[in-house]
Amino acid sequence: MRQSIPLKLLRRAQVEEITGLKRSSIYNRLNPDSKHYDPNFPKPISLSSFEKGSVAWIASEVIAWIEHKIEVSRAQ
Repeated sequence: MRQSIPLKLLRRAQVEEITGLKRSSIYNRLNPDSKHYDPNFPKPISLSSFEKGSVAWIASEVIAWIEHKIEVSRAQ
């Protein structure tokens, strides 16, 4: 039998706290037109059926992004 891995969703304020990034920095990393765009930064998922509704990030993806940043910085 396959066991499920519990998923945890993070709201933007929690992503800010975990990453140390502010709101604008998070959205700049998601924006391909920004000079701060990071194609590896986790994409949020919609929690609403509305176009501009609530979003959240998958905690494991945010943690994986942080771990990748640490690996890259240590390799230099």
